[in-house]
Amino acid sequence: MAHLSLRGHSLGLIHGVLFDKDGTLSHSEPHLIQLADARTEEIIRVFASRGASSDVQAELQDLLKRAMGRCDSGLIPDGTLAVASRQHNLLSIATIFCLFDLSWPQAIVLAEEIFDTVDRLHKQSPTKASSRTPLPYSKELLNELHSAGVVCAVISNDTHHGIEQFLHDHGLSQFITGIWSADDTPCKPNPGAVHGLCKKLHLNPSDCALIGDADSDLLMACRAGIGCALGYVAGWHRTPDLTSHQYLIHHWQELRVEQAQ
Repeated sequence: MAHLSLRGHSLGLIHGVLFDKDGTLSHSEPHLIQLADARTEEIIRVFASRGASSDVQAELQDLLKRAMGRCDSGLIPDGTLAVASRQHNLLSIATIFCLFDLSWPQAIVLAEEIFDTVDRLHKQSPTKASSRTPLPYSKELLNELHSAGVVCAVISNDTHHGIEQFLHDHGLSQFITGIWSADDTPCKPNPGAVHGLCKKLHLNPSDCALIGDADSDLLMACRAGIGCALGYVAGWHRTPDLTSHQYLIHHWQELRVEQAQ
């Protein structure tokens, strides 16, 4: 355990810290922009091949951008692609397909096919690894917490493989004791995700801090009985509009860690 302070204000003794990944530890926006654009392009290609008019294609493209949270300058931090799991994004896109006269079974199958196609192409992209880098000083903070005996874990709506890959690629695995992903049940933002991860780590939620960049993370933390819910707002080009935090972090260097005596 360690004493944690933010801009000189003591947050008390902390036994564990649960980190969100995308937009909190990881600078994921460039990667997610690529993913949003690739999915949109593939969807438009498929609909065009089925005879959709240019007007229909334009309407579809607009709905897709709004559903994904894709704006001209990047991504909306609390939009579907930035916050939700792959499965929830898939359901969102399938719902749009239903507006264009596909049945629900047809929409689900088509959405799955398109997501799988884009995933295969995306994995082959040479920019994939470089587009998801740790946010400034996040690695240094993880090292400080680990050295002070604080248990660190990641709770994310990315897949288990995606989380592990990010940690491995950037030398962060040594600092992380546990992972809770979209593959686990229940996944975020169900408070049971926090309870499941804390049980796995042998921690009491009230002895932990949770740090995330979305209100869904922070509300989940409060409902799960987390001791300290911290919002992180420096992970996106557009500052997240958070309302459910106890404290806001504008830069990782604002946090200080002191080993408990």
